[in-house]
Amino acid sequence: MFWRSAYRQQREYTEGIRDQAGAATGIAAWGLMTGVAMVKAGLTVPEAVGMTLLVYAGSAQLTAVPLMASGAPLWVILAAAVCVNLRFVVFSAHLRPYVMHMPLRERLATGYVTGDLSYVFFARRYPKPGQSADELLRQQAYLAGNCVVNYVAWMVASLLGIAMANVIPAAWGLGFAGILALLGVGCSLATSRLRVVSAGVAGAAAVAAWALPLKLNIVVAIAAAVAFCLIAEAHGPRWLRGQPVPPHG
Repeated sequence: MFWRSAYRQQREYTEGIRDQAGAATGIAAWGLMTGVAMVKAGLTVPEAVGMTLLVYAGSAQLTAVPLMASGAPLWVILAAAVCVNLRFVVFSAHLRPYVMHMPLRERLATGYVTGDLSYVFFARRYPKPGQSADELLRQQAYLAGNCVVNYVAWMVASLLGIAMANVIPAAWGLGFAGILALLGVGCSLATSRLRVVSAGVAGAAAVAAWALPLKLNIVVAIAAAVAFCLIAEAHGPRWLRGQPVPPHG
């Protein structure tokens, strides 16, 4: 995907690299600690390297590794990873109009390399898909630039964490830097009252359902926010939907 020369020739490709570079430190810190966590949990170096290269999903890896170490059944590990990564179903549904003109193999590659921050940066810059082939190409070039930084920062840091697992203590908590990076970019997307309130609903639901197993509180948070938005858009007050409120006479 990001190796196509047609993308690299676009100005948007460089802009995507520049925008994602600001979050690369947080991504790298998160990847570093994920690599450390995999080895500390009992995975061999080849197993940890294989998981890093194949899975490429930090939250799913951090969810699955403790379950693997504790000898949990395979279906429990898979279910937990799926639940944590359900957000990518939403990402994919939103990106569909942007990529449907591409061959299947490129769509699959795009889905594989698109991470949380790549999606967030892209969605913020391009709220609507291009109306021409040239616009779509420039949009894909921007996403490709984002993804190449995200992918390289994650992979290099994660592999470094695997190699240095016995030197870097997990107690450093460097992975929290990745969470802060996601939080900062996520807050920048709160550009309307409805988005702010729905984010609050999701956060409250996630905390209320924290005790649920298999990280199901994340699923509850997503469902609560989606349901709230659907109801608010159909029946909510005008001020919440961003529509002008008629003056009282």
